[in-house]
Amino acid sequence: MNNMPFGQRPATAGARVMWIGAAIVAVVLTVGTVSYFTRRPSAGNAAAMPDTARMDTGPQVARSVHLSNGDQERIGVTFATAQILPLRREIRTVAQVVYDETRVTAIALKVDGWVERLDVSAPGEAVHKGDRLFLLYSPMLVTAQQELLLTKRLASDVADGTASTRANADTLYTAAYRRIQQWDVPQSEIDGILRDGVSHRTVPMLAQVAGVVIEKNIVQGQRIMAGETLYRIADLDRVWLDGEVFGADIAAVHVGQEVTAEFPALPGTSRQGRISFIYPTFDAETRTAHVRVELANPGLVLKPGMYATIRFVSTGKATLTVPRSAVLTTGERSLVFVRDTDGRFVARD
Repeated sequence: MNNMPFGQRPATAGARVMWIGAAIVAVVLTVGTVSYFTRRPSAGNAAAMPDTARMDTGPQVARSVHLSNGDQERIGVTFATAQILPLRREIRTVAQVVYDETRVTAIALKVDGWVERLDVSAPGEAVHKGDRLFLLYSPMLVTAQQELLLTKRLASDVADGTASTRANADTLYTAAYRRIQQWDVPQSEIDGILRDGVSHRTVPMLAQVAGVVIEKNIVQGQRIMAGETLYRIADLDRVWLDGEVFGADIAAVHVGQEVTAEFPALPGTSRQGRISFIYPTFDAETRTAHVRVELANPGLVLKPGMYATIRFVSTGKATLTVPRSAVLTTGERSLVFVRDTDGRFVARD
């Protein structure tokens, strides 16, 4: 007897019918076996096969099979039509939640001074716009306050003077007022200085934005220099997902593509977003390109550093398509069985 890929062929004619019928079901319906891809049977064995399920004995490796309509109905053969359709392919990759860099603000001073009192003292604290960060003592600000008060008194003293005198006094007052404004002294503090008529030794420094402190480089009593970054505050109402896409898949990615993100730290939670940017560089070590996905973050549930799985579907150009279950892969070839005009099932690459 000739050897079959999955065991010996049954000896009796009835057993042969059962074996062929099982193979056809597997090939045509589920494509779970390669029983038809065997060596050419001997003449004696071929003659013993029933006419309703005889395999061709031609020289081809993949042989055609004939089934009557009754055999097809009995074993549940189904058919599908090959069509020209665009193929849809799901791509999955990993990503990480990071800050939206457009919503990160550095807090720095425009004057030198000393920290008299620190109100926001730890990373992770939430701040609102207008909250006091610290009290600042700055000789430069004290001097600016005194100049503001002097120019105000001067403008008042020359109110009955000539027009040019009044204009000069007003110019000096305006310059002093704008200078102290441009050093980020709060408007309420300037109004209090003008109302009280005295300079304040310390000036409150307020948060210009709302968010979460992600970096703090300041301690109480510290001397600080103009331009030195004291805090970094991030608005986490919107975050980015930084994802890696393999080079073979990058052609299927485009800006505006819808993405579904799932988070291991939040089981059962998924978020919808869109690809907002594809980085113009390629990572030579991982052979991946980075993509950016923007996500809304109500309740600040998504935290920078979390990992995510992102999925998106790419649609390719129209091509000849068949159902995935109709394809038989042998390891060297991918085949489908096509019903010929005479009712035979013919293997095609």
